[in-house]
Amino acid sequence: MNAPAPYEPRVPSDTMPPGRAALSVTWAALPFLSLGFATPFTFAAALLWRRSLHLLVSTVAYAGVFALLLSMLSAADDRGNVRFAGMLMAVLAVVGCGHAFLIRRGVFDPHGLSGVDNEAVVERVKRQRLLREKARELAASDPGLAKELRIGRPDLPRQYNDGGLVDVNHAPAEALELLPGITAELADRIERVRAETGGFLSAEELSAVAGLPPSLTGDLADYAVFIR
Repeated sequence: MNAPAPYEPRVPSDTMPPGRAALSVTWAALPFLSLGFATPFTFAAALLWRRSLHLLVSTVAYAGVFALLLSMLSAADDRGNVRFAGMLMAVLAVVGCGHAFLIRRGVFDPHGLSGVDNEAVVERVKRQRLLREKARELAASDPGLAKELRIGRPDLPRQYNDGGLVDVNHAPAEALELLPGITAELADRIERVRAETGGFLSAEELSAVAGLPPSLTGDLADYAVFIR
């Protein structure tokens, strides 16, 4: 079964999900789109959300520039005031926008966790567990069909998804190494003992006969299948 395609960022160098990434870009662009008039409010909103010293200082600074801009615009009859007001608008719009883009990831994804979907991972693991259970039931009821479907044979091309099972009685050493805790040395030992005994019936028998560490038995029972 093909693995799900990795998330492709909608924004260059972005690891946030599409919705949050788009929201962060819109937030960061507000200073420029509003010609600077929304800059102090943009940072104030971020301050209310994240409550950081950096955002507090930035909000106070932009609010001060904004207040000065309003005072210049109220005295727009002076050409010098108009020119200075234009400079202040440019600072609020351009500098504010650039500043917002620099910190937008820290505002919208401060811990780098917004792209983590633990629920999806849990569901995927549960599904793989269910696939193993179904494949193991099929192997117990119809070993011939299980062999045709190549259940437990990750070393062979196949279409049936068995959830990651490994057939201890038939898989080669390199496939046995896919089992939890099975090193190359242990895989060779299993293969050798298997040739001598004709195979195994359970994880408990495998551990006892092949002399595997007892701590591996539980994990082996989850991922191993013993097709006769």
